[in-house]
Amino acid sequence: MKSFAPAGLLPKSPLVVVLHGCRQTPESFDAASGFTRLARARGFVVLFPEQTTRNNPQRCFNWFRPSAVAHDRGELMSIKQMIEHACQKHRIDRSRIFIVGLSAGGAMAAALVAHYPETFAGAAFVAAMPVGSVRDAISAMGAMSNGATPPSSGWGSRVAGLFDHKKSYPPISIWQGKDDTVVNPKNADAMLEQWLQAGDIDQLRPRKEKKSWGTRQTWGSQGKNPIAFYSIDGIGHGLPVKLTARNRTGVAGDPYVLAAGVSAPLELMRLWRL
Repeated sequence: MKSFAPAGLLPKSPLVVVLHGCRQTPESFDAASGFTRLARARGFVVLFPEQTTRNNPQRCFNWFRPSAVAHDRGELMSIKQMIEHACQKHRIDRSRIFIVGLSAGGAMAAALVAHYPETFAGAAFVAAMPVGSVRDAISAMGAMSNGATPPSSGWGSRVAGLFDHKKSYPPISIWQGKDDTVVNPKNADAMLEQWLQAGDIDQLRPRKEKKSWGTRQTWGSQGKNPIAFYSIDGIGHGLPVKLTARNRTGVAGDPYVLAAGVSAPLELMRLWRL
């Protein structure tokens, strides 16, 4: 794990967990996305779990391996332990722990929220995959490319079915570039269906807003935690960041952080009230 805590950090400060994607490092992802800069300016701690090439040659979190994402086992438990360590070291406000992940990191973030929903006050999954969508690397490639096959019991069962008793989930935002050729946008639709079903939220009554950069839809009322879906025009596979005088193939040396009309990191600051 790698982390950053700004000078003069106050007790009971928030924690933001950032999970990188395949072929990324915490350093490249952070330099391009700016989470450390935001932490310094806004007074929160950032935690960057890092995958190793020993665990995965492409530095992907192994979201597709059941043993890696089982409750209190594998990589899932390792990241949970990192969060606990950061909470103790920095005296974090445990009611303000947030998580964001890109691609394989987004799929791992979704698994963490599914298994430990009480840990997080908010979550964002970017160009990610539904929880429980595959069981090995070969099927993962097919599901990413073509869209995961829906289970007969519905996508929500892969989350709600993890426990015998129903849990509530934190506010969730799902982000997807419309031109993504790495993770088929059908998977974002499946993730949306999954969390709406798991949270028992009416899928037929979204609030839809057309923006210059794409579309934002939101669900949730009558005390239920909200779900937001950001569909972004003109970008492929990556985290959208609003920057000027940059090209659309990569920002600051990271090909998976993309110039767009909306900044996911800044929007998350708003959603999470940081």
